[in-house]
Amino acid sequence: MKLPRVSAVVAAAVLTPAVLFPSSASAADAPAPVGVSGPDTASEGGTTQEDLDRAEIRKILADPASGISVREAAERALAAGTAADLRTFLEEGLQNARVTDDRVRAFQILAVGGPAVKKAATAALRGSYADLVQFLKEGQYTARAEDDRAEIERILADPQTGRGVRETAQRALAVGTPAALRHFLEVELAKQQADDDRVLVTQILSKGGPAVKKAASAAMSGSYADIVQFLKEGQYTARAEDDRAEIEQIAADPQSGRHTREAARKALAGDAAGLRRFLESELAAVRMSDNRVKVSQIAETGGPAVRKAALAALDGDDQAVLAFLDRGWAAARAEDEAAAAKPTTQPTTRPTERPAEQSTATPAPQATATPQAAPAGQAPVVQAAARTTTSTGGGDTAARPGQLAATGAEGLGWEAGAAAAAVAAGAGLVVVSRRRRPTEG
Repeated sequence: MKLPRVSAVVAAAVLTPAVLFPSSASAADAPAPVGVSGPDTASEGGTTQEDLDRAEIRKILADPASGISVREAAERALAAGTAADLRTFLEEGLQNARVTDDRVRAFQILAVGGPAVKKAATAALRGSYADLVQFLKEGQYTARAEDDRAEIERILADPQTGRGVRETAQRALAVGTPAALRHFLEVELAKQQADDDRVLVTQILSKGGPAVKKAASAAMSGSYADIVQFLKEGQYTARAEDDRAEIEQIAADPQSGRHTREAARKALAGDAAGLRRFLESELAAVRMSDNRVKVSQIAETGGPAVRKAALAALDGDDQAVLAFLDRGWAAARAEDEAAAAKPTTQPTTRPTERPAEQSTATPAPQATATPQAAPAGQAPVVQAAARTTTSTGGGDTAARPGQLAATGAEGLGWEAGAAAAAVAAGAGLVVVSRRRRPTEG
């Protein structure tokens, strides 16, 4: 009668820890302890509870999901070797170690997660253990999907994103599941990025200078790491070399203006950023300054048409200045040359011809000739006198109407012609008188 009472007491002692310390659920729930009796209770096959507990602990150690705290506590229990130590670990130590490992895991996820994951992990760590278990089982994945979507949208918004990455990202967003978003970020992104980087190096090679072409060709012939290094650093080093060579040519070019040469020499004394800044933003401005100086000089020395076109260009914008230097200058210069080569039309000197016209209207010549009735034979004399008043003494270019060749006086016109006609008529009378005198004597 006493033996059953002792068995009942022993059974109660064995079951009490399991009732008072139940194992809570977690992302990697610990298996329930095996065995229902103390170390002295044997199974039907002769295996003791201690053997069963030892096997269970070894199974926990073999589970890759077991955390470091669980492993350490399990190893200590096995090292102790007693049935009590094994049972204590399974009933108490295992759960405590799991709580520690779960909190460590949540902190690790928080450290590397995006904004949504960080927020969810922080809330779980501040809550109950049930909140922590829920985060590890489901919450972290929901929050990570939110972060993945935001990351893909950021990639699409980046203007540097290549075509392959962009198209694949858009397909992942169209599917929209957490698995599709994660697959793009973990698998597709790297592959598409490598393809886009190779395309980018090819584009740089086609547009670059000698140094850039050489560096890009070497990168394309190497590994993907060489391509990444070229895109991050190599292209800029090579481009600085090309920029320096180009600016040296500009500074040495005799066609470069003073402002351009001075700015080029200043850029050569600086760093790679200064070289690029000169070529991309400063060069155009200093060249335009020199162009305006050149147009001003052309306006001062050019002919009428050139001067007019140059001044109009200076009053306009930069495009007007460039257009003048490109074709307007040549057109205006041709216009001036054509005007200089065109012969001037001989002016009609009708006032000097008036006496001759009157003499032809006279019915009969008089014995004593007057300026209005000069003999017909003296017409060449009159015409010669008229020409004398309208042409320069040393050239074949006719003077302007109303301008005397010898004096340069203007405004005489008809009066000068009449005076010349009178002189010619007087000379004719002298000749007539000399011809008559021998016969009269």
